[in-house]
Amino acid sequence: MNYFDISKPVVGKAHIEINKPITYVFCFVGEKFFDNYPKWAVEVSEFKPLTGKNIFVGARAQQIRIEHGEKIESIFEIAEFESLKKMTLVGVDSQYRNTYHFTARDEDNLTDLEFSFELLELELFMRPFQKLIRMAIEEGAENTVANIKNLLTDESPKTIIN
Repeated sequence: MNYFDISKPVVGKAHIEINKPITYVFCFVGEKFFDNYPKWAVEVSEFKPLTGKNIFVGARAQQIRIEHGEKIESIFEIAEFESLKKMTLVGVDSQYRNTYHFTARDEDNLTDLEFSFELLELELFMRPFQKLIRMAIEEGAENTVANIKNLLTDESPKTIIN
């Protein structure tokens, strides 16, 4: 294993089962992403869609996240959007990719949601900290799916509408 291979991504994944139909979950996460993303990404302090609120491949948004007390600004775009299946975001000015996978479990009216965050390139000086970075990414992925589930299982009608 080459520890100095800066092209190897650092990946964190999380999976959660949500007791809602896939159409409901996909609407909240995918179709209404620009409205709802700041609700589950609590570290986002500022968020602005750059191409309107419609979701399509190529749609862009700007965000400012507070991470360890520092403001980190980035622009991302929708790279893949498959209704009821998948949505992928990629950093325009940063090397990351977020993917949301949706799987229906019709027998129970459940939806499996998998979220992955990939740091596509890690600078050489950060490589010795790869294990810590991966742990932080995995914790962030777990928080993401837990926050989405909590929002969707809150029976407040405004959760999905807004």
